[in-house]
Parts: sequence; C-alpha cells; structure tokens
Amino acid sequence: MSFKFPFLPLALAAALLAQPAQSQPAPRAKAMVAAANPMAVEAGLKVLRAGGTAVDAAVAVQATLGLVEPQSSGLGGGAFMTYYDARTKQVTAYNGRETAPMAATPKLFYGDDGKPLGRSAAILSGRSTGAPGAIAMLSLAQSQHGKLAWKDLFGEAERLADGGFPVPVRMANAANGKGGQAATPDAVAYFTKPDGTKVRAGDLFRNPAYAATVRKIAAEGPKALLEGPIAEAIVAKVQEGPVPGQLTLADLKAYTPKAGPALCRPYRAYVVCAPGAPSGGPAVLEGLGLLEHTAIGQHRNDAEGWYLFSQASRLMYADRDRYIGDPDFVDVPVEGLLDASYLADRAKLIGPVAASAVSPGKPKGAGVRAPDATKEVSGTTHLVVVDQWGNVVSMTTTVESTFGSGRMVHGFFLNNQLTDFSFNPQDRDGAPAANAVAGGKRPRSSMAPAIVLDRKGQFVAAVGSPGGPSILAYNLKALVGMLDWKLPVQDAINLPNLIAGGSFYAAEADKFSPEVTAGLEAKGIKLTSGFGAEGSGLHGVEVTPKGLRGGADLRREGVAKAP
Repeated sequence: MSFKFPFLPLALAAALLAQPAQSQPAPRAKAMVAAANPMAVEAGLKVLRAGGTAVDAAVAVQATLGLVEPQSSGLGGGAFMTYYDARTKQVTAYNGRETAPMAATPKLFYGDDGKPLGRSAAILSGRSTGAPGAIAMLSLAQSQHGKLAWKDLFGEAERLADGGFPVPVRMANAANGKGGQAATPDAVAYFTKPDGTKVRAGDLFRNPAYAATVRKIAAEGPKALLEGPIAEAIVAKVQEGPVPGQLTLADLKAYTPKAGPALCRPYRAYVVCAPGAPSGGPAVLEGLGLLEHTAIGQHRNDAEGWYLFSQASRLMYADRDRYIGDPDFVDVPVEGLLDASYLADRAKLIGPVAASAVSPGKPKGAGVRAPDATKEVSGTTHLVVVDQWGNVVSMTTTVESTFGSGRMVHGFFLNNQLTDFSFNPQDRDGAPAANAVAGGKRPRSSMAPAIVLDRKGQFVAAVGSPGGPSILAYNLKALVGMLDWKLPVQDAINLPNLIAGGSFYAAEADKFSPEVTAGLEAKGIKLTSGFGAEGSGLHGVEVTPKGLRGGADLRREGVAKAP
C-alpha cells in the first residue's frame, strides 16, 4: 500500500573541537540537517547551500559520518532510506541492506563441532560480513533525486580525512574499548598514536586512506567499492582466518539496491511511512496500529500512557520476531499484521494489568515459523535532511556492531551485518525461521526511518534512531510523543526510553517520575535500568507555522541546524 501525495597536536585539534552541544534552527527555516555529529551536519549544510537536494546532502552526511563516527556507520555498511518528493507527494523506500554471499547456508554461523558459534566469535569472523549497500543505495537515490554532480558531494569528507579532524568523544570512547572489535589488530593499529597510546577526544586525527577511497567513489560511484582493488581488498580481508568468510568478488559485483513505494498506513490524522520488510518499518506501523485502539493520547507522559505504550510494544515485538524476514525469500505477512481487524483483536490483549507473557499472533498469511534466535547488536546512526524544495530524507545507516567486524580496508571498517540473521535456522520440528540465513538474502533489520504526512500528503515530520532491536521502541516513543502527546520534536526525543519485550521492561528508570514508576508497578511493571543495546540516537525534523524545527538526541553528539 502506498500513498501518492594519523595525529597532530592537541592544541590545534581543541580549537576545531569547540562545537555547540545543541543548535537551534533559524526562525522560519526552510531546510535543515539533523545528524549525530556536527561535522557531518556541516557537510550536509554545505551541499544544501550549494543548491543541492536532500539526497545530495545525505550523501555528504553519510560520507562524513563514516569518517567521524566509524563505530556506527560507514562506506562498508548498509542503510534504509525513506524519501518524500514534495512535488509528487510520493514516498519511496530505498533498501541498501547488505546481502549474504551466494555460498552461504542456513548454518553459516555453525562451527566444526556442529554447534552455533559464540556471539563474539561470529561477529569477529569473516563470515559476518555481507556485501555493503549504503553507497550503492545512495547512488541510486541520488541519480533519481539529485541536482548536483555525484563527484561534488564528497569534498568535505575528503578534506577532513586528509587535513585531520578533532576526534569526537563517542569515537574516542569506542576506540578505547577493552575488547571486541576495538581490540582487533586493524582497530588497534588505526587508533594507536605514534607514542603507543590510544587516541583521545580532541586529538586531530587523519585518515588519508579514507580520503583516497572517497575520491575514488566520487569519480567512479559504487563501482569503486564493489569492483576493482577495493573489492579485492574486502574479499581478502573477509577470507582471513581464523573463521574465514565466503564473500566473493562476484557477490560484490552483483549487489543491487532496491527501491519502491514506501509502506504507509494512516494513524489518527496522519499517514506514517517507512520501508517494508526486512526493515523494522512493518513493526513500528503495527505498534501504532495497536495504539490507535487505545486512549494513549489522553495520557500524556503519565503512568497509563506509558503502560499502554509498553503493552503495545510487547505485542509488536512478539509478532516482528516471529514473522519478519526478507520477502524475497520467505512469505512475510505484512498485510495481515497491519490488517485493521487483526490489530483490533490484538489490541484487546492490552488489559488493565500487564500479562505475564505475550505470544505472537496469527495474522492472515502467516505460515508456521520457528521462534526467532536473532540477537541484534548495536552500531548504527540516523539522519534527516529537508531541502529548500521540501524534499525529505529519513535514513538509518549502520555497520551493525561497534566498528562492524573490526576488520578494516582502505580506511573503513567492514560490516558484521550477517550476524543479524537467526543463528538457529529451524526449530526442533523443522519449521524454518523467517530470518534464517540463505545465499543472497538480506538479514532482518530494526531500522525504520519514518516520514509522517497529513491526510493531504503534506510533509509533517521525519524521525528515526539507531539502537539495535531497541530502535523499534525508540521510534515508536518519538512518534507517540509528537503525534499523540503533541510535543515538539526535541521534547519527544527527550522523553525517557522504555523497551518492553516478552518479560522485561528495560528503561532509563531514573528519568521517570516517582508517580509514573509507582503507577507502572501497580500494573505489574518493574522498570529495569539498562538495555542490552546502545542507547537512542533519535534525530528528527518537523514542520511548524514558523518553519522547520529540528531535534537531536542529547544522549549523543548530534545537532539539528538550518543552512
């Protein structure tokens, strides 16, 4: 269903590091960039000032984020994008999700002993890397909706990589991690200074190899990554031991991004659009569809409001975990999950107190599926761009875990996206998991970049977040805050986070008022601090009578700024 409507002196770096923690947009702003790092935002703004479109700017933002926020996304990763065309009022979804090697089997992450690999071993292995799709996806979108030349969109990323940039706090913290990908030989070599110490926030950091790579991408497009010397380096790195992968040059050359009508559904006075499966879009839309059968709008930030939010979330996650996979390989009952009668019946399960457990429903078109054994991790970012013509990009982009697989070529980290597949391909009775591995298949994702319209097809807001599986809850919270509780986008982002799974309620418990906490406990909900995934990094833009207004998650380093 679619709707048409290396390192230099610290003192020099410190001067460059002085950036405002949060920027407010100019009055009556007609264009805006919101992203997780001020340097990336400035790269996008430069493109907008030069007459570029939202997609043009998104290319520049992604190229810069891959340099200054390599723990979250990059040239070696994938992405989903939702795009609004202000002239046609059409919303398009772009799928740049990575693909498994054609040689991959459902037991990709099994060891020689016939048992699934441990989580860390799988992530650090060569088997975790899929063919990267973010740059190919952006190239496709820019060919359709760009105004500037592709070759002119990488100048800021090249300049910062060659000349040096002040190391952001989050990058430094990730680089100084004690294990995992930060401890791989490639990461240690990259982040170690000549004196033998690790990089610190404020150090001026250079990456000439990254500069050379973006120059090549600027000149050749995605072919620069998917064919030739860089592709050969990717394959060689993936095929290194101790657990080599199966990615080949043919797999890279064959990679193709996808585009089509976004998945859109009405919600109260609005229409909310997101990518379809295997993204998290169907789940977020299901969560909204469940909440439409509640009075959550009458319970702004109170105990009943958060109770309703949590119970809809539990139902949303139960269905998503059982049924969502790559629709090119499995039947995904999206229409059944979003059917009005199914949502109405499912919402009746939200009783006066929390049920001890929730189970997946039986939507129309659902086959027999094994319980899911996917364990998503974190390493993702989100950006929103609105250009002077009113076109909008909402894009979530990732290398999966922090620094991906920890393996690096030509100045960028490779993804570990394939660990987003279910490690167990079937249950004891042989029923297949929707998210089992298969050659050429895209793994399930929680990424759900959203765009909100009014019923006439006019742009209202765009929002999205990183956060591993918690993305679904983060995005749902922001949408409820804006659409139901009528909060400005920044206030909606600032709301405390609550992730309600089958039997747990992970939350920023200290951010809830004593009244809300007590009210939830009376309904059987005990909030537990901690998420098991990275915190939110919500970024959004909304339309107001005075122009655009942006929001950036204070839990990270982002800003929202107008040109």
